[in-house]
Amino acid sequence: MNQDLSILHLVLNASLVVQLVMLLLMVISVSSWAAIFRKLFALKRVNALNDEFEREFWSGTSLNDLFGAAAKNARNSGPMERIFASGMREYHKLHEKQITDASTLMDGARRAMRASFQREMDVVEINLSFIASVGSVSPYVGLFGTVWGVMHSFTGLASLQQVTLATVAPGIAEALVSTAIGLFAAIPAVVAYNRFARDIDRIAIKLETFIEEFSNILQRNVGAQSASGR
Repeated sequence: MNQDLSILHLVLNASLVVQLVMLLLMVISVSSWAAIFRKLFALKRVNALNDEFEREFWSGTSLNDLFGAAAKNARNSGPMERIFASGMREYHKLHEKQITDASTLMDGARRAMRASFQREMDVVEINLSFIASVGSVSPYVGLFGTVWGVMHSFTGLASLQQVTLATVAPGIAEALVSTAIGLFAAIPAVVAYNRFARDIDRIAIKLETFIEEFSNILQRNVGAQSASGR
């Protein structure tokens, strides 16, 4: 009995539909784990790049020097550095057009940074919806396999004169393996999604705080330039 009810034996002897469901769930599980590890490393890299630029930003380096370094390092820079570069770029463009109105300069720079912020968050959130879908859908896919397996098992028992636990157990066990695989795919995805959603919220708050702080610095610079112009 123990040998007959081994996991491998149950999978190999399940009905074709249940086997297809199991195969689908295994593919989904592998894809989910790959997405989880990619997202884990990506978020670590984003946080490291943001922390590095933030230290450089508050170290006293001039804004023009930071902007020059950001322009040269555009491909390898982090979200915070790219947001800073977009704000400075718009600020310089408005200056080149000889716009001196403080509100116009600030509104242009802030809009550019907000647009860059949205683009960066879209990139950070890549694969998050897939992980969420795996966590929410996989149990139902496994349940479908279980229901189909139970139905197939009872259909096969209809021709028997006497039904015992020994005749019912293998078919039910085969069907329940599908639910187990669905939960195996779903649980890590749910845990990972909650973790990543919290980390992404922290990144968004940090970037929004930087936009406000950088806007205040630009506001002071514009005020100082206006005062010196007078």
